[in-house]
Amino acid sequence: MKIVFMGTPDFALVALKELAKEHEILAVYTKEPKISGRGNKLVKTPVHSWAEEQGIEVRTPKSLRNEEEQKRFADLKADIAVVAAYGLILPQPILDAYPKGCINIHASLLPRWRGAAPIQRSIEAGDKVSGVTIMKVAAGLDTGDMLLKGEVEITPETTGGSLHDDLAKIGAELTIKVLKDWDNIVPEVQDDALSCYAAKLEKEESILNTEMTAEDLCRKIMAFNPYPAVYFEHKDERFKVLRAKVSNIENQIGKIWQQGQQLFIGAKDRAVEVTEIQRQGKKAMSVAELLRGYSF
Repeated sequence: MKIVFMGTPDFALVALKELAKEHEILAVYTKEPKISGRGNKLVKTPVHSWAEEQGIEVRTPKSLRNEEEQKRFADLKADIAVVAAYGLILPQPILDAYPKGCINIHASLLPRWRGAAPIQRSIEAGDKVSGVTIMKVAAGLDTGDMLLKGEVEITPETTGGSLHDDLAKIGAELTIKVLKDWDNIVPEVQDDALSCYAAKLEKEESILNTEMTAEDLCRKIMAFNPYPAVYFEHKDERFKVLRAKVSNIENQIGKIWQQGQQLFIGAKDRAVEVTEIQRQGKKAMSVAELLRGYSF
């Protein structure tokens, strides 16, 4: 098939690479480069950089709402558009531009989590499974008909980062299957009553909150690893808490304390044991490794 791909981060790049092996990518749409770092350099998205290396046309419009951009999109005359974490709203003329419309690689088992952060929210909520849904893009927020799903188990060791990587691979595989079996797939309508809103991650959510239960705090720590990461400050330094588990240690609400080569945080009901941490300006390390050279 002739495909226009629309995506921005690493999650999208996994699918783009697989699609490029079997289909003709006419163009890639991605978010425009951002100024970043000390040198104020323009940094291209992962999708942008890879597509350029492959000689694929890259487009970075700020919006797709104007008629000129919509005509440019339609003039590519693709069979279908594949969307994965693109970041711009697709107006109806974009959805209607190609014979097979637009499909989206969504990182949740719809209709469970709709919105910007389904990966983190599913771990944070204590879901036992997550997955990917390939869906038709509709005007609403992740409300389109479902075409194919793939599941993955969420365990106590699952982090936002590990789930992201698993779902990116599954999403790429499912997209290839959907395009191959297009004529035989029967779309399934979503039940809106079963949906939850996966709200965008806000900076203030990363601040360590010891008013949560130990179980809820552990889930949040795992969900926010590696980004945006739950953190606390000690001696004017920031420490990111990357992994933790519920302990049976007697609780000291709101306190952070060292006990031998272990580090504990007092949550609402009992203590949480931190197992992996990242000191400001340093690499991630085990707590035992940190405590050989630092004291709480």
